[in-house]
Amino acid sequence: MKILMLGWELPPYNSGGLGVACLNLSRALSKNGVEIDFVVPYEAVHPNIDFMNILPSTSLSPFELLKGNYGAYENFFWSEEYFPDIFIPNAVSADQSSIRALQRAYINFVERYLLEEKPDLVHAHDWLTFEAGILAKKSFGIPFIAHVHATEFDRAGGDGGNPLVHEIEREGLLLADKIFAVSNLTKNIIHEKYNIPLEKIDVIYNSLDEDFLKTPYELKKDDYSYLKSLKREGYTIVSTVGRFTLQKGLTHLLHAAAKAVRKNPKLVFIFAGDGEERNELIELSAELGISKNVFFTGFVRGKKLRDVYSLSDIFVMSSISEPFGLTALEAAHHGDVLILSKQSGASEVLKNAFSYDFWDEDKLANQILAISSSKALQESMKSRISSEYNNISWDDIAKKCLASYNSLKSRKKNK
Repeated sequence: MKILMLGWELPPYNSGGLGVACLNLSRALSKNGVEIDFVVPYEAVHPNIDFMNILPSTSLSPFELLKGNYGAYENFFWSEEYFPDIFIPNAVSADQSSIRALQRAYINFVERYLLEEKPDLVHAHDWLTFEAGILAKKSFGIPFIAHVHATEFDRAGGDGGNPLVHEIEREGLLLADKIFAVSNLTKNIIHEKYNIPLEKIDVIYNSLDEDFLKTPYELKKDDYSYLKSLKREGYTIVSTVGRFTLQKGLTHLLHAAAKAVRKNPKLVFIFAGDGEERNELIELSAELGISKNVFFTGFVRGKKLRDVYSLSDIFVMSSISEPFGLTALEAAHHGDVLILSKQSGASEVLKNAFSYDFWDEDKLANQILAISSSKALQESMKSRISSEYNNISWDDIAKKCLASYNSLKSRKKNK
């Protein structure tokens, strides 16, 4: 079976979990015999990806996308120092006037591709590629799967968002032959906001990044000596990782942190990430009188990201709306106890984590205090959470996708 996969990012050129999920799903599908051509909107070498064909829709390098004014890329924090050998030098620039221009170039590339190639179906990830999926269905009669990792309602943290993005999502979801949602939370948003029948939507959870599992890692002896000294003095370290945006509910987390610190001063909070709320969060920590208890690391990836998880005792996902949340699995892998907002998809599969409504700052503070005051509770939760996340595999996820592929292929043959 041959699949045309439409995505917007792949590691190491990714802003978060979307690229990681696309990579791992594609690798698992390939192991199950699926041939994949994967289209991305830039041209670059992807180290160690030899199980599928990666096709650039433009000659832009990832760094040119970073420099361009693309809303979807505003949270990219890579720089040339991270990847000095794999950027394409002297790339001929495509139209960089807007993200819509980049999408048009992407759609045109897919159209040219489909004039030559005949994949069995098209699997498109999120709104940025849905229009290309619609083209494949309308103009070429190819079955189209819309895979939703986040809706515009999630990104806006409520009912707002970009009307154009809403319209593209709506059209893509209406015309898709099948929809994959990364959680029941996302499935219900699609049903309620876009009036899509529930039976059209399959829940396809994410799993832990395979590269994350295989890459050697250790927290070096002399790294983070100050935080390690605090732990020796009896401090509990609470962390959160992600983009500093409204969606992540971080102001609620800071208010809960202040409530907890008033009862237990031996709490330290690590905010790892960056984004438009950075200055607001720093100022708020000062206003709440907990500046000395809060550390802002800036953007982290690779070993530095794993260091944060390894140093932490408790990981909090405070999102207002989090379709899944791969960082919860990463933190669990490093032995963190988890506290997840009920508005996160990860809470559906990690049922032994503590959960709370994102706005309930008192409950979050009490959960942090309960865990920090009981080593027995910490160890019990770690063990139970570990058994849960280890039961989710990309191979099982790929097999579920493959069943849908075969069903759509069979349906097309019978028409």
